[in-house]
Amino acid sequence: MPFTGHVFALTDPVTAVASAPLADLPGLDFERLPDLIRARYLTVLNRWDTLRGTGAHSLLGATDGDPERSLLWRTTQRGLGVTDSAMLAFADRYGRWGFLELLRFHESPFTTGELTALGELTAPITAALRHTVAATFIESATRLPDLGPAVVLLDDTLRVRSQTAAAAASLLRLLPPDEPIPPVPASVYNAGAALLAAEAGTPIGPASARIHLGGRRWITVKADRIGPHDIAVALEPSTATERLDLFARANGLSARESQVLTLLATGLDSHELAAELFLSEHTVNDHVKAILGKSGTRTRQRLLSRVLGVD
Repeated sequence: MPFTGHVFALTDPVTAVASAPLADLPGLDFERLPDLIRARYLTVLNRWDTLRGTGAHSLLGATDGDPERSLLWRTTQRGLGVTDSAMLAFADRYGRWGFLELLRFHESPFTTGELTALGELTAPITAALRHTVAATFIESATRLPDLGPAVVLLDDTLRVRSQTAAAAASLLRLLPPDEPIPPVPASVYNAGAALLAAEAGTPIGPASARIHLGGRRWITVKADRIGPHDIAVALEPSTATERLDLFARANGLSARESQVLTLLATGLDSHELAAELFLSEHTVNDHVKAILGKSGTRTRQRLLSRVLGVD
């Protein structure tokens, strides 16, 4: 199936904010990247958070053949020569795990048959992405330097105004530069764009995303307004609560299993868990066994080491 450009992004399963975008857009220079990301979040039409479980959708189909209706197309994609695009959202009952946009430049539109074929890929890719996130919660002897907290200050066009001293090292680890440019990863722009979308009345979710940094380390990127014209994007290690939620979703835990796991992380044993949840110890142990089985972990101690990222 022919296409000229693409955008493939992992997203935080709760907020749907992109956490690890990978793109190839011929003709797009680095200076215009913030404009594209900003427009992508402000354009509700064909946005990935609105397409849960509904297959692939084309730009021309979503706009009834008039791409001018799309802010993203008007402000950035038209100038690149985009004639049509196909958007796939990878989501299940545990959250939104990513999206893929295929773009055609000066080519014929996507056909119904092509969109149907692409739609058939959503279920297996969704499962694969979720399992990949689950696999990041590993036991590792590798010691990675601590990062943050760090803050990047953006203006309303997502241009960098300033950053804290700790931000430079953190950003270099997020995005080792291939060129001599300031290393600002797209995840920072995406968090800022999510805040702008909320302020514009087109929210995608809370302006934050959890990002895997290798080994068993996760950080959380959050954007918030500071003053009338600035956006502060903070990067800091993910909290135990944020890690627990992500681990539970990635491993497909039920609501009760997630509750048991959260209490396990506070140090409660089976007897104490049973009293807290008004369950028998036998039932609690069955839930623990289910959690261990779903996550491929042998013992409670190893389970908590993986979830919390500690020895």
